[in-house]
Amino acid sequence: MKYTFLSGLLLLSVSHLSASTPTDNWQRADLLLQQMTLEEKIGQMNQISNKSKLTGPVSERGFKSLVELVENGMAGSLLNVTDLQSIRTYQEAALRSRLGIPLIFGLDVIHGMRTISPIPLGEAASFDLEAIERSARWAATETAASGIHWTFAPMVDISTDARWGRVMEGAGEDPYYGAQVARARIRGFQGDDLSAPNTIMACCKHFAGYGAATSGKDYNSVDMSRGHFYNYYMPPYKAAAEAGVATFMNAFNDFDGIPCTGNTFLLQELLRGRWHYQGFVVSDWNSVEEMVPHGYAANRKEAAKAAANAGCDMEMCSLCYFDHLKELVESGEIPEQKIDEAVRRILYAKFELGLFDDPMRYCDTNRLRQTVLSSQIRAAARDMAKRSIVLLKNDNQTLPLSPKIKHIALIGPLCDSQLDMRGGWAAEGVVDSIVTLRRALTDRGYTIHYAEGYNAETGLESNTAQALQAACQSDAVIVAVGERARDSGEARSRGELNLPSGQQELVKKLVSTGKPVVVLVMGGRPLIFNDIKNHAPAILFTWWLGTEAGNALCDVLFGDYNPGAKLPMTFPAHMGQIPIYYYYKSTGRPADPNKPHTTRFIDIDNAPAYPFGYGLSYTTFTFSTPRLEKTMIAPGEKTCLRVTVTNTGKRSGEEVVQLYVRDRFASLTRPVKELRGFQKIMLSPGESRTVEFPIDQEQLGFYTNEGNFIVEPGDFDIMVGNSSDQLQTVSLTVSK
Repeated sequence: MKYTFLSGLLLLSVSHLSASTPTDNWQRADLLLQQMTLEEKIGQMNQISNKSKLTGPVSERGFKSLVELVENGMAGSLLNVTDLQSIRTYQEAALRSRLGIPLIFGLDVIHGMRTISPIPLGEAASFDLEAIERSARWAATETAASGIHWTFAPMVDISTDARWGRVMEGAGEDPYYGAQVARARIRGFQGDDLSAPNTIMACCKHFAGYGAATSGKDYNSVDMSRGHFYNYYMPPYKAAAEAGVATFMNAFNDFDGIPCTGNTFLLQELLRGRWHYQGFVVSDWNSVEEMVPHGYAANRKEAAKAAANAGCDMEMCSLCYFDHLKELVESGEIPEQKIDEAVRRILYAKFELGLFDDPMRYCDTNRLRQTVLSSQIRAAARDMAKRSIVLLKNDNQTLPLSPKIKHIALIGPLCDSQLDMRGGWAAEGVVDSIVTLRRALTDRGYTIHYAEGYNAETGLESNTAQALQAACQSDAVIVAVGERARDSGEARSRGELNLPSGQQELVKKLVSTGKPVVVLVMGGRPLIFNDIKNHAPAILFTWWLGTEAGNALCDVLFGDYNPGAKLPMTFPAHMGQIPIYYYYKSTGRPADPNKPHTTRFIDIDNAPAYPFGYGLSYTTFTFSTPRLEKTMIAPGEKTCLRVTVTNTGKRSGEEVVQLYVRDRFASLTRPVKELRGFQKIMLSPGESRTVEFPIDQEQLGFYTNEGNFIVEPGDFDIMVGNSSDQLQTVSLTVSK
């Protein structure tokens, strides 16, 4: 079937525009733009949500029908429409509009569509960029088969405050690592061809600084210097733009006192000017209208004016554009050229997706049946899940569990909760498909003695005697503690990160039975569990692992897979330490526990419970003394650091070799260390490998307060190790 769009006396077939016309997609967008009325242009700038699946507050407009709105060309994109029949119905309505411009369908596919992978923070713990890219590609494959063209991921916001619930969506605290993960996820979602059947548009969010919300309270204000932004928050956004991410999303917060949705510095000077970004920008949910309660715009009309003039191309849900853009253009308050620029970028994206070639290309029910929850995608989810599990403690080689074990005490409601193991922000994840730990252990033939041990809602101990009895009649104990999946995510800021005392007391009592006890801490953010840390012999931090959670946990528990993940965020030991991160600055009075007038607390230590980059293995590794190819280089010259890593244990295993740099003296104060490289390597028992890290401008430089990247002559500490607190140092000098 051929779809056409009409323009007055001109009939332009879709095949003419997108196939036989020997021009690129920008020229095709220009050709179509010439045929559009102002109303039709504004229509493309509206994104409207299906009201049956809302992910934010609603602006009621009283439309007779969303289909009628689409038929009139007044929507460019629909959000939260997730079944193929509805997608087809709305797309057919779009094709009945005067110009027949197809819709883009968007959805928050954060860590899988229907087959769910670990939460993004968990995936980041893998320090495996290839695995992270594969995970995004499989998510894109299933999403595209489900009729969706566009995901609002990756979230690349850096955050050092675990109180902020949305840390679960990102890659953690480090700007260098966050930039690498952003590139990997964008490659996975988008590939090289957006019209391919296994790719979708990605969206870099939230631009900018959203992860620095004051007190970790979601949607809160952000206040930081430009220099701090350039060095510690900007790198992942810049990396996303360089990676060709199809879209950017504005953040809810203000930046330099101006809401990001109307911030010309972010959208014009930085994004369009310095980075030459050509994709389109979408607001976050209602963030145009929310410039009014921000105290920046007096009313919705002023909000629409500020957002459109700043360069927000598409408005998500609040409909200020729908109500006010036409009069703003006609009054001269917004140049029509601004509208044309926005619509041109949106049309270009639709051509890139291949929607003008075949608007129904994503509505194939046979493809949907063959793809969703397929064995191949489930296997990939399981592989990603096992790579995400962090081994925090393993006294007396408690793990992996002995093959002699037959009876297992399984304690804690989280062991058998499909909804919790799926995790938050799980798109259309099929709950009934989730493999819990209880099911996985049963499928492996173990005799399970199950007891809840604590109340999942309150965290208080419950039927402790039953849990202790289960432990006493078993060969080993596995107890799952942590937060519920609903406790992390958007609008899930928490003022208290300590695990409930009931959970921790239960673990101590189980340990007192003398049986081997393995604690699984489940959650979407760094948590505090000092009593468990001090008493449990073995601890795994398991995040929320998704569809294949139980099977992946068994792979690690029984040694089928040797964990090699590392923490992408610092885990605090006390609430008073938050925000906490490894790249702090020395200050004029560096911390010294023996001196009162230094940067320290009087009632708690400065040290975290677990540092950034920390994670154990079932084997052991040693690092040789690192060597620099040259210990002095001229400006612009390169050198290389080499270190030999040896597996000194009895199992094959992976180690993440981490490179850190410190600029000892600079024109702006620099942190005590900054991650500037990493490599994940696999070594057999007794095997050694020499790892090389190039040392050049990227590793040695920093941004000035004006946003210029520079490398200053002077002395540098080059550090290498397997954690941010386990490093060996060599010195490098950059001559004048």
